[in-house]
Amino acid sequence: MWFWFSVIALVCWSGSDLFSKIGCRDASDKYSHLKMVAAVGIVMGLHAAYEVLFNGVAINLSIILTYLPVSLLYIVSMAIGYLGLRYIELSVSSPICNSSGAIVAVLTFLMFGISDELPPLALVAVALVCAGVVGLGIVEFREDEELRRLRQDASNYHYAKSFVAILIPIIYCLLDALGTFADSLVLFDEAVPSETTFRLLFWHGEKLAEDSANVAYELTFLFMGVLAVAYTYGIKKQKAVVKMEVPKFTGAVFETVGQFFYIYALADSAHVAFSAPIISSYCVASVLWSRIFLKEKLSWKHYAAIAVVVAGIVILGVLDI
Repeated sequence: MWFWFSVIALVCWSGSDLFSKIGCRDASDKYSHLKMVAAVGIVMGLHAAYEVLFNGVAINLSIILTYLPVSLLYIVSMAIGYLGLRYIELSVSSPICNSSGAIVAVLTFLMFGISDELPPLALVAVALVCAGVVGLGIVEFREDEELRRLRQDASNYHYAKSFVAILIPIIYCLLDALGTFADSLVLFDEAVPSETTFRLLFWHGEKLAEDSANVAYELTFLFMGVLAVAYTYGIKKQKAVVKMEVPKFTGAVFETVGQFFYIYALADSAHVAFSAPIISSYCVASVLWSRIFLKEKLSWKHYAAIAVVVAGIVILGVLDI
């Protein structure tokens, strides 16, 4: 079943990208990213309740607080990612955001050194991702404005050349990488040294169970979603427009379902080397959906840079770094 779990996770996360983009791309709605956080928080909160009530997943305040630093890194990164969707094409932002695996590898190298057993191909993969992201930035800034406008006419959404447009998905990538790295230390196994800084600072007990950690994350997201609702609809008196909220909640459902199947796909440890690259390449599907449904068009230079990024991501997935 690992293969089908991996494919479902890929489809769901790429679907989450698509519907989140649709729900957040209106530049006139400066609170769209907070509304997206609210939608994801509500859906994840419902799933957490189901897991606790019907599947008996263990959860308590201690688990939530232990996992809180990791949860906040993930949630803040996602909120920033939603913000960035109003400034740049999904075709460009998704590959950059999905480059966090390379950053995790770099953090691992810095923390534990480069192992003699590490295949040279892993270093090549990290270099490919970094080069591809830098290449995307260069292409974005050097593209002629008239060509950019003509290219974007089909989608009816025009994005100006902006440093912020590239910076936001990069910030998402860095925060998500920190969350993933911290995740590996909180849900540590025997391969993680006991004297790691993160463990000494934040964790002094037994390993957290993956399902409990996931529920802790979802409940934290629910709390942040409630805060987003209170701020957006209460303090700022924003009105909910059904036409714009439906894509947000659809994206939230895809995000939650994708996360569920991701956990079970990777739970089959014998096939992680196969499931990881399948799931990690979901940004390819995101680029495809953006081309089909959002009518986004990129130059051949954009696609060349994206191909370099995706090649590095898939290699990292195959090597399970």
